[in-house]
Amino acid sequence: MKNTFQIARVGFLSMAAALAMAWLVACRPASPSASADAGSAAATDTPATVGAVPGQWTMDIDAAKALAAETGRPLFLNFTGSDWCGWCRLMDKQIFSKPAWQAYAKDHLVLVWIDFPKDKTLVPEAFRQRNDTLMREFDVGGFPTYILLDADGQTRLGQTGAARNLTPEIFIATLEDLLLTSEKSVAELLETLAEPDKVRLNEARETLDKAQQKLEDWIQTNPEQTEENMALFTTMRDEIAQAQATVLDLLHAAREGPRP
Repeated sequence: MKNTFQIARVGFLSMAAALAMAWLVACRPASPSASADAGSAAATDTPATVGAVPGQWTMDIDAAKALAAETGRPLFLNFTGSDWCGWCRLMDKQIFSKPAWQAYAKDHLVLVWIDFPKDKTLVPEAFRQRNDTLMREFDVGGFPTYILLDADGQTRLGQTGAARNLTPEIFIATLEDLLLTSEKSVAELLETLAEPDKVRLNEARETLDKAQQKLEDWIQTNPEQTEENMALFTTMRDEIAQAQATVLDLLHAAREGPRP
């Protein structure tokens, strides 16, 4: 089983800094109970089992990949435990059932529902082994896990998780930041920059890479979950968050001017 530091590493190296700690919290044992959020069970439409339509959930990842290739839209993979996972049901209720999310998803994403329910009849038998394979392929260590793939169906753009106080607007902004920081997006923006701005962005990205590698190397030592190590982890997390914020500010400035 992954320890807290290993779980946190997945979040910090794969998502915008603003929601990294939410991923850590979401993967801890304490979570909203499924019974407490029973009203969220119907927060999303029943996912399709054949075919894919923009903005609608489908279990048919092959059809979703075909649609992504056709439309040029990224794939949004939702690894969920739909009938038992409290955090998953909370996200269904406070994000995926809301008009703001549904409008955004319809215009920008191809949605894939990868479910691991207690009630096995919720997933066609043909998809169950495939879902297990996808969970291993993407190293999913907890539910929910949300992964963005490029329209090519292979390039991983980023990963995020759940948090209690998220809104559709905050969650959408997180996905937009993941898209903005993808290698493809950064390469395109670099082509538009004057040389001094290009140097600043590359230096900021190098600083971020070093901060992430520092955490990566430390986690590989399998540190014990002591108070001292948690303080050290917090320091490294803050370094990564600061570096991520700098990179994001420069990327936003390159794309559309500084954010307010």
